[in-house]
Amino acid sequence: MVRSGQVAQFGFSNPDRGKLGLEVLDLAALRRRLTADTLAKVHRTDFHQLFLVTSGTAEVMVDFVDHLCGPGTLLHVSPGRVLRLPAGDAEAFLVLFTPAFPNQPLDPFGPVRHAVPEADRAVFARAVQELRHEYRRNLLTNEPVDLLRQLLGALLLRVARLPGDAPAPADERFHRFQRELERAFARSRNAAEYAAAIGYSLRSLNRICLAATGRTAKALIDARVALEAKRLLVHTDLSSAAIGHRLGFSEATNFTKFFLRETGTSPGAFRQ
Repeated sequence: MVRSGQVAQFGFSNPDRGKLGLEVLDLAALRRRLTADTLAKVHRTDFHQLFLVTSGTAEVMVDFVDHLCGPGTLLHVSPGRVLRLPAGDAEAFLVLFTPAFPNQPLDPFGPVRHAVPEADRAVFARAVQELRHEYRRNLLTNEPVDLLRQLLGALLLRVARLPGDAPAPADERFHRFQRELERAFARSRNAAEYAAAIGYSLRSLNRICLAATGRTAKALIDARVALEAKRLLVHTDLSSAAIGHRLGFSEATNFTKFFLRETGTSPGAFRQ
């Protein structure tokens, strides 16, 4: 674990077997492992985290959005997102894994919060318990991890079928825009440049974005830049001016005006 600013940065580390890119445990075990200070800190990881809440309630912050979680809530926190661990009396299964461990690549833009229908909760609980059983067996036998990958893959396919708080756009054209946005958001906030980069007119790109999210391309670009600014404000000790420069603002005052417009608060107040 590395601390930077107010965020704890965690790399994947399996205490049971260092080279195995998967760990299955429960929230109570994680709480026992971490200090009270770490539990209260905002952190980000380079690995995926699945939380399946089985009882109680908790509030979980992911990328500065608070999610109220009860039985049947499933959270997927992908690498790079910032997280504050559940605060409350909730109990949950956790599946932690590196991006390289699953058989299939995961959509980094998928929804964070899913609601497991009551009729399916026992199925999901059994799927995680079976994965945990095989995980523990593998720790003892050191057998190949093929079955672990298959069981995780089956669980992830079930997750992909769940409704999310925000609908996951299926339009490949929108995904192309998302990938280009991840590549270039620190360089350009010009929607026309993104449209040209993926081979569409600005009018077509706006139509694609509106159909997928109800927001224009420019609004999505600005939201992504604002999210990165938030992450840097709490994850680093960089000055507001340095963060603005990193995100393509030539003047610190322009960055401050942008951040205030997007978030309703100044960079300094947000960091505090």
